[in-house]
Amino acid sequence: MRNKEYRPTLAQLRTFVTIAENKHFGTAATKLEISQPSLSQALAALERGLNVQLIERSTRKVIVTTAGEALLPYAKATLDAADLFLTHAHGSQGTLAGPLSIGIIPTIAPYILPHLLQSSLEEFPELEPRITEDQTASLLKKLREGTLDVAVMALPSDTAGLTEIPLYEEKFKTVTTSQHPLAGREDLTLGDIEEMELLLLDDGHCLRDQIVDLCRSAHISPSKATSSVTRASSLTTIIQLVVAGMGTTLIPESALKTELHNPNLVVGGFVPEVTASRQVGLVYRASAARETEFSQLGELVRLAFTKAIS
Repeated sequence: MRNKEYRPTLAQLRTFVTIAENKHFGTAATKLEISQPSLSQALAALERGLNVQLIERSTRKVIVTTAGEALLPYAKATLDAADLFLTHAHGSQGTLAGPLSIGIIPTIAPYILPHLLQSSLEEFPELEPRITEDQTASLLKKLREGTLDVAVMALPSDTAGLTEIPLYEEKFKTVTTSQHPLAGREDLTLGDIEEMELLLLDDGHCLRDQIVDLCRSAHISPSKATSSVTRASSLTTIIQLVVAGMGTTLIPESALKTELHNPNLVVGGFVPEVTASRQVGLVYRASAARETEFSQLGELVRLAFTKAIS
């Protein structure tokens, strides 16, 4: 029989949510920085108080019960509300303060983070940013699950239940060796892409998809303009492949100062009529009701981008 006087603690709800999201007691305990016995005790106390089994335990896997799946969104919403309450308690309402989980895609994070973290420390000293670098699909999943508060990524996200704040448009620049026929040209057209043998990031990176879309907009088969053999998981590796003469690439302009140090590399660009760029912005849950704070964060991100390209 359910205890009508029982009220779950936030720690118990967070335990349930973390176990449900990770499907593993050990991983959940590590993320919560508690021991597995403490984790099991917190879950047992929650289930006992509710008189509902939320998690099925076995030696091989963890299963969220039907009742657990039904209650999980309410547990997440409760934790979101509690985090928002604490955030406002740390500072005046509508001001960035307290813990904030920020996701950033890999083709943005290394280039704006130094400026972003420095500006946030100066402008909002009570803010406690917690950074997660990951690919777009994973960040969107974490946003929906509530493990991230906000993410910096290329727009549009095309995801229901999420709100977007456009921040800036970032140009793609060509990088070649000085010996390449197109080296250093700032008047490139879409037709020139076919001669580049572009080196691209691996599947899952939105920058790869954007460049493939650029090829298609020029009515060029991506297979003709890109290298289908060589893949890399970072822009740093891509640049080293260009240095080795294995092809050329397009990279966001914010990456130039960090990635280009070899004197044999040359930067080029497209004519103004060509839209070779990406729109970058913030994405967050519409239910979070933190537009003012995220707008402030957006200004910091925009400033960090400006510093990265200056």
